[in-house]
Amino acid sequence: METSKRTLIKAFTWQSLGFGVMTITNYFYMGSMAQGLGLSALLTLIGLVTYVLHERLWATVAWGKAKVN
Repeated sequence: METSKRTLIKAFTWQSLGFGVMTITNYFYMGSMAQGLGLSALLTLIGLVTYVLHERLWATVAWGKAKVN
């Protein structure tokens, strides 16, 4: 099982990458950098929270884990 700190770092780096991609996409779609950044920030926060919850829940599931001898 990985530590909470590792899960948070993974979530932060993944969401940072996604934030950049979303901002560029939202800017071209909306035509406004301020609106693109705002929407990207909201979606990044939602994604970060759901990713951490998803990872922590899966960490409690024994199915599919290799046994360490």
